[in-house]
Amino acid sequence: MEHKRQYRELSDETKNKISNSTRGRGKSFQHKQNISKGMTEYWKTVPNRPQSSTGETSTPNNGGVK
Repeated sequence: MEHKRQYRELSDETKNKISNSTRGRGKSFQHKQNISKGMTEYWKTVPNRPQSSTGETSTPNNGGVK
């Protein structure tokens, strides 16, 4: 079974779109529990983005500022 997402990370633009589209909706406590349980199981199956081949992380270095 293939998933729509290939990696866990999303762009900030996508996160904002999702947040705005779901803002103001109410959910029962039971519904929240079921969503949490389902998402926990789902995210166990999605891998993290692979690191670069040089072993370096993709975090910025503050422009060389020490």
